[in-house]
Amino acid sequence: MSLGTILLIVLILILVGAIPAWPHSRSWGYAPSGAIGLILIIVLILFLMGRI
Repeated sequence: MSLGTILLIVLILILVGAIPAWPHSRSWGYAPSGAIGLILIIVLILFLMGRI
């Protein structure tokens, strides 16, 4: 597995883990997962372009 594939898998797992599911984090909204989703999209584009 290349470093880009491992990075992509880790970011997907972080994105799933950032979904607000606990009562104390429901007031946060989707900002944490939105920021991680943006990073995931950027890494995915770089991966598809062959830059990673």
